[in-house]
Amino acid sequence: MTAEKSPDAKADCWRLAMTLPERALADVEGLFEGLGGAFVVGETKDGLLPLEIYLAGKPDSAWLSAQAAELSARHPGISREWKLEKLPNVDWVAESQKALPPISAGPFFVYGSHVTQQAPKGAIPLLIEANTAFGTGRHESTRGCLQMLARLAENWAPDSALDMGCGSGVLAFAMARLWSIPVLAVDNDAESVRVAAENSDKNGLAGLVETAVSDGYRGAAVSEGKPFDLICANILAEPLCAMAADLEAALVPGGYAVLSGILASQKDQVLAAHRNLKFDGSLEIAEWITLLLRKESASSAA
Repeated sequence: MTAEKSPDAKADCWRLAMTLPERALADVEGLFEGLGGAFVVGETKDGLLPLEIYLAGKPDSAWLSAQAAELSARHPGISREWKLEKLPNVDWVAESQKALPPISAGPFFVYGSHVTQQAPKGAIPLLIEANTAFGTGRHESTRGCLQMLARLAENWAPDSALDMGCGSGVLAFAMARLWSIPVLAVDNDAESVRVAAENSDKNGLAGLVETAVSDGYRGAAVSEGKPFDLICANILAEPLCAMAADLEAALVPGGYAVLSGILASQKDQVLAAHRNLKFDGSLEIAEWITLLLRKESASSAA
């Protein structure tokens, strides 16, 4: 199954729409992640959420039917009939997201430029425009990370931070705002990095947030910037487990890691992969869990 990847959200594209239970979202995201698609997740109702995926090329119909049947068997409740349609030359991702209301997560007020509502007094505003990168703050994993960062800030402060798999950059901006520290925001998708850099400018954080394309922890920017006091990675359980050793090597002794994109049922799997780090707490929203891990210093380990 192939689909041509394009960074131009205004080019002719295809929209794939479906309804699925929350627990199936990670599987569906993993299925289409390599195609460069943009995901728009609607509000959950009765345990089901609407999902639209925007692709820059038409996917193979037979492949889609096979995947729909397999996912339906694995996740009762997911629609077997996925609606696929070609769209005209309009930025449908932005069009579908621009009417979304702002959200509050911990001290953060995440909003788009279309929002006229003022941020609550004392809130930390984060402007995230509707675009082709993941991370508008609406997903439970993103909100979990924002809340966990705020909890961490109550009695600890880092000097440097890394947002691994930054998407729109919302978590990098949150760390920069909380502690006024330099933050490196990286992603393996060049379009996400472009969006994060654009959002950084709009939030007045270009002086604190550096953006770069990086294949996990192997990129030059990460290698030159490590070790970090704090690493935030809101990805998926499988890539988090695969990069566990790299994360540990990039973290200073005494540093913290905030991990999400993890279903609660995957908690033990992720903790096992990060067994050299100390589990320091978790936060659950719906079926998603955010983990706080700490790399012990030699003295504390002794």
